[in-house]
Amino acid sequence: MPLPDSAAATALARLLSVMARLRDPVAGCPWDRMQNFRSIAPYTIEEAYEVSAVIQEGNDGAPDWAALQDELGDLLFQVVYHARMAWESGQFGFAEVADHIARKMILRHPHVFAGDEVRTAEEQNLAWEAQKAAERAARAETGTLAGVPAALPALTRAAKLTRRAARVGFDWPDADAILDKLAEEAEELRAELRPGAASPPDRARLADEVGDLLFVLANLARKLELDPEDCLRAANAKFERRFAAVERALAREGKTPAEVGLEAMEAHWQAAKAAERAPSA
Repeated sequence: MPLPDSAAATALARLLSVMARLRDPVAGCPWDRMQNFRSIAPYTIEEAYEVSAVIQEGNDGAPDWAALQDELGDLLFQVVYHARMAWESGQFGFAEVADHIARKMILRHPHVFAGDEVRTAEEQNLAWEAQKAAERAARAETGTLAGVPAALPALTRAAKLTRRAARVGFDWPDADAILDKLAEEAEELRAELRPGAASPPDRARLADEVGDLLFVLANLARKLELDPEDCLRAANAKFERRFAAVERALAREGKTPAEVGLEAMEAHWQAAKAAERAPSA
């Protein structure tokens, strides 16, 4: 059974104490003492992805609870790490971080904390975005696209950028229109690849056209209310699963992928694909 909420303060105090000891300039860990915000940031991102991975790999919507507890602890440690370094710089500590997010959530949920009329989920989304826009304006972040973090995964950031633009009417009318745009971008890429040119394809132009394709695909996912990162993660997992089936099938024949041609691998690929789609007994 989970510990009562009253135990949280004690557990958090212990964690903060552990972090302080690790960063102690005399008795701390040499590796931890030499870290800074920039060196720790990649670990923070990695831990967030590991939390997501545990959730995505769960069965019927339920994650592996022990793994999730472990990964959430790793992610919390990253927050504590950054807060400790900020405290050492005389800027703020964990208490300010926790207090600030609590106050922000209260401000963004007046229907819960201030007696405002209870909203539907859709109305709350609109109010949430309006409040965030007001906060950005207060920080002098002007422009519709201001404040979308540059460090986000590129597909996620593309979806967020186009979602912001859509709020002010800069959007395709429907998914079909985006598919038309996708076909247009694919043709532009094809034009860059067509033989007969006096020189090889310009790699900078190829990168530009491939980027346009990916951007439109992210926009399509957003229009269909899908997360492009989730879509690509699922496609990656499907590719790994089916290619592993190809390797197993070839191993039963005493062969490896390097020993056979594309035609043989494609045959096993299609068999793996059909097996996945076949109704279970």
